[in-house]
This record gives sequence, C-alpha cells and structure tokens, in this order.
Amino acid sequence: MNAAEQEASDVTQEAPEVNPQYLQQLKDLDIPEEEAKKALILTGNVSAEEAAIFYFDSLENQNPDTDDDDDIYYKMVFVVNMELSMGVGKIAAQVGHGAVGLYQLMLRNSKTKEVADKWEEYGAKKIVLQGSSTSHLLELQALAISLDLPTYLVQDAGRTQIAAGSRTVLAIMGEEEMVNKVTGKLKLLN
Repeated sequence: MNAAEQEASDVTQEAPEVNPQYLQQLKDLDIPEEEAKKALILTGNVSAEEAAIFYFDSLENQNPDTDDDDDIYYKMVFVVNMELSMGVGKIAAQVGHGAVGLYQLMLRNSKTKEVADKWEEYGAKKIVLQGSSTSHLLELQALAISLDLPTYLVQDAGRTQIAAGSRTVLAIMGEEEMVNKVTGKLKLLN
C-alpha cells in the first residue's frame, strides 16, 4: 500500500460519515461506493462535484507509464434545460434521446466514429449537468461546435409534459479536457 492509499485508508477509518446525498450522486455516476466515500472524505465532503472530479482525476493518474494517446480520456455530457418543467422520467427519456442521437450521428462520420470508439474503449463516461435555459444550451452548443466537438440538441415532440419543439437536452462528446472547456463549470443534475 502506497502513502496515498494508506492516507485514504486512515481517513476512511477516522471519518466514515459522508453526506448520503453526495454519496448517492456519485454512485449514480457508476463510481463504486467505497471509492465514492474515499473521494468525499478526501475532498472534505464539500460536494459531489468535487468528489467526482477528485475520483476521475485519480483514475487518470493511476497509469503514468502509458503512451500519450492513453492519457486522453473521452466523455459524453448531457446538459438538461432546467427552465422546462420536466419530471424525472421525462428528463431520463430526453437524456436517452441525446445519447442515442449523438452516438448515431458520430457513427456516420469516420473522424467522429473514431472518437466514439475510443469513448467506448475507456468506459463510456457519461455525465448529466444542469443548464439554465434554452439560450444557455444554444450558447454551449455554439462553443462546443467552435471547438470542433460533436453535439446533438434534443427537441421534444410535445406529446407529454412540454411544448413541441422545446429544446430539452444538449449532448456533447469529445476529449474530456475539451468538453470541460464547455461544461466544466456546470453543476451536476441532482
């Protein structure tokens, strides 16, 4: 056990209490429970976002002897339009539309297909974040496009909770560092 692992182990034994809401949010991101607890404790139990960043950064640092190409990670991010009154099930369905739509779009182009393949190879990381409004989603999409990141904007058919044509979710995929330039300051969806 190295010093960092020992420190994490010591911290876990001394302060096992973590915020249960933050813990659940991390588990919803497919972070193993024990790893989520360690990340929360080591980041001062401040927020799920801080702990998630810590966890994913520590994953990146686990294999320092790999090639440069192996240091590049990919993720798909979904920004939910929070100005719309969507229930949990509706949001889940809209995020699903975003995932399928963006993935299908990427498979049609040889350059973006390669990115989609690498994304799958590295665990197909997916994050759901909060966007403030339709105009916010459009601004984020414009920034993503300017950075040459593939995007897919979901427009609702209007059959249930919201008006037809409402822009519900923006999906973005690419190298994690580039995607963070677009969405890095947004909050996780609770």
